[in-house]
Amino acid sequence: MPPMYDLIGDIHGHAQELEALLAQLGYRELNGVYQHPDRRVIFLGDFIDRGPNIPRVIEIARSMVEHGRALAVMGNHEWNALAFHTADRQYPGQFLRRHTDKNIHQHRATLDQLSPRELTEALAWFRMLPMWLDLDGIRAVHACWDEPSMQLLNEARDGSTIITDDFLHAASEEASPLFTALETVLKGKEIPLPNGVTFADKDGHIRKRMRARWYADPVGQTYQSYALTNEITCEFPLEESVIQSSPSYPTDAVPVFFGHYWLRAEQPAILAPNAACLDYSVAKQGFLCAYRWNGERTLSNDHFVWSPRR
Repeated sequence: MPPMYDLIGDIHGHAQELEALLAQLGYRELNGVYQHPDRRVIFLGDFIDRGPNIPRVIEIARSMVEHGRALAVMGNHEWNALAFHTADRQYPGQFLRRHTDKNIHQHRATLDQLSPRELTEALAWFRMLPMWLDLDGIRAVHACWDEPSMQLLNEARDGSTIITDDFLHAASEEASPLFTALETVLKGKEIPLPNGVTFADKDGHIRKRMRARWYADPVGQTYQSYALTNEITCEFPLEESVIQSSPSYPTDAVPVFFGHYWLRAEQPAILAPNAACLDYSVAKQGFLCAYRWNGERTLSNDHFVWSPRR
């Protein structure tokens, strides 16, 4: 029988909500580590940025992972932090993630809340996080399960279990296939909108590309129905080129869990019989969400547990 897991979506520094959710799930803090007698947590990434108590979130998650009470995957915010603090070898004085006003604003809460020592320790931990987990009967990734991208990332890492500076530089080259593979796994598949169609994302930025429902069959879909956002109102059918380049997650594959997409709803719900997103926008007046997995291949809405934002 496989281990039983409680999967938790994007936390973004909301420690009160995390501790409340762990209590709901039956975890208790013993000797500084949250633990359960029969279960383990899988964190789906995005521990940092935006929220009010980032140090406590990192402390909880890291201690659980290090004591074997949890597993965790990297989110795009952890990757962004590594790139933000890694000097660019090609351009002296610059960093792999440029210190633009937009990028500083996104990272500001982390910069303000972590001491230099805490930041150094957090970055070292982020380097050790896997980008996905393929376990017995269950899969976890921050944004998108895409095996061609994963194969390319594995080949580039050449067996390394940590994120090296060489890999950081290679995967930050925007024109490279490796950059695209990393973007797919940590930020999701995006497809171009038809000419003249745009939308404003959660931060007010105007977008010409949309995040796709990569787990769903694109055949017969419109841009609106295939978008993983509520802001798209384009009812044009998907172009054939989009359909051909967008294979769906197999219906007979094991359940896959992910975060990242800032879903909004009164309560969580599965997206497919074997796919569930656990990011319900705790950092944007939503709630922190978990799925209590008991080994089932067909997911159920009855297994969601969530803690309202405090």
